[in-house]
Amino acid sequence: MIRSLDVVLLLAFFMPVTAHAADDAPSDQWIQLFDGTSLDGWTPKIRGYECGENFGNTFRVEDGAIKVVYDHYENFDERFGHLFYKQPYSHYRLRVEYRFTGDQVPGGPGWAFRNSGIMIHGQDPQSMAKDQKFPVSIEVQLLGGDGDRKRTTSNLCTPGTNVVMDGKLITRHCIDSSSKTYHGDQWITAEVEVRGNKIIRHLLEGEVVLEYEQPQLDESDEEAQLLIKDGNLLLSGGTISLQSESHPVEFRKVELLPLAAE
Repeated sequence: MIRSLDVVLLLAFFMPVTAHAADDAPSDQWIQLFDGTSLDGWTPKIRGYECGENFGNTFRVEDGAIKVVYDHYENFDERFGHLFYKQPYSHYRLRVEYRFTGDQVPGGPGWAFRNSGIMIHGQDPQSMAKDQKFPVSIEVQLLGGDGDRKRTTSNLCTPGTNVVMDGKLITRHCIDSSSKTYHGDQWITAEVEVRGNKIIRHLLEGEVVLEYEQPQLDESDEEAQLLIKDGNLLLSGGTISLQSESHPVEFRKVELLPLAAE
């Protein structure tokens, strides 16, 4: 039987706000996870390096944005990276403004063209193996268009996890959203509404483009197996991180509105 994963989250600034009121919530109820000037509160974990080592200054702050860049890379060499916020969360609305820029670094996989993501319900970066590519997590996949073909964004990918949709356990790794395609270097606002181990919704331009429930660890995944305790699979909360997958990307806003547990 699937039981809830025990996650103890101490939110000293907790505000009981419903998701429906998120757009109307006073600005002082939103927590700015990114201060606009530094990476204070954030920790990088790049494949092949120890937690906290920011190889090649991959993650940096310039012009008021977190930039993921590769000017110190000769070749990507599967150095997938993630920038983790210091505190885990469980019930919240997350809002991120992002855009893709420039060219993909040599050696980046074809599928990673204009590809990044927001990882939620993730594991602690300190628990990741040195050569681990992705944290066990739920990924809100961010994709940019190639100027021609349809390519949705705010999709779902599931490294070491599964979800339930329409009452069925989904073990497929990635599921497309119903979003339109965003070509070019425009800024895009992506939101995700997270209700612990219940409902998770991806939103673009205020509209829900994907919805699922019961995020859980995948018993068949070797990395996830290390995180299973007492047979508990459901994920009630976890870390939030931003992804480095070989294409330059910028994040100029990362803010979070705590929501009341239902």
